Amino acid sequence: MLKINNLHKEYSGGDLALQGINLELKKGEIAAVIGPSGAGKSTLIRCINRLVESTAGEIILQNQDINHLNKKELKNARRKMGMIFQEYALVERLTVMENVLSGRLGYLSFWRAWLRKFPQKDINQAYQILDRLGLKDHIYKRSDHLSGGQRQRVGIARALMQNPDLLLVDEPTASLDPKTARQIMRLITEMARERELAALINIHDVLLAREYVSRIIGMKKGKIVFDGSPADLNKDTLTTIYGEEDWNNFKDKDQENLASEGGNDLADREQRKLQLAASTSN
Repeated sequence: MLKINNLHKEYSGGDLALQGINLELKKGEIAAVIGPSGAGKSTLIRCINRLVESTAGEIILQNQDINHLNKKELKNARRKMGMIFQEYALVERLTVMENVLSGRLGYLSFWRAWLRKFPQKDINQAYQILDRLGLKDHIYKRSDHLSGGQRQRVGIARALMQNPDLLLVDEPTASLDPKTARQIMRLITEMARERELAALINIHDVLLAREYVSRIIGMKKGKIVFDGSPADLNKDTLTTIYGEEDWNNFKDKDQENLASEGGNDLADREQRKLQLAASTSN
């Protein structure tokens, strides 16, 4: 599906953003990329669809090396890469529907795209996706009249309108409150699973990453220093990724599950006590 071989990115001034990245993502696999600021997470995401040009290495998507495509070939390849941005990247003056339909522009001829003449099947698909994302009551609102969470849902819908094979997600929850962040992360992973899409999600929230994905990739100084399951993420690995911090409040997956089970047992016992008291008083 996606295979990255020895990927490097050096910015002007000699800043090494990526240093020998090797990564493979299978169809339907959802992975989160975590790490401190400046680790190269966003650069990695943006190199894959060539919003940022890499310095060396291969990015193989569906048997094509993205780095060697010409302009027309890259346009066609990008159809299959849905991008979800931190700052939404919506056209504020356009309606929700107009922004979502923009996901189909890469499939239209020049004149149809310029006139924004979309086939009815595209419009019908947009309605279905917006309904699934809870935006059916906002379809004709301008995008600048929406909340942050609603705007991010529009961004998700636009990416899905491309009918992609791969979702590239760059800090989707960074500007959102905790409740909305969970909703957005849940929607992204649910939609990816429903459509069997591969997804690579750059996210700063370790707990959200651990809760919603099956694979976590930790980056530090442009290198992958951890690649494993959420169950393998512990205080030691977090120290490797982020450096020396106070991780005493971070519970391993097994510890968290035991605490949860214990809490449920306690609640059950308290419930039984209340039921017994009620029965003896009658």
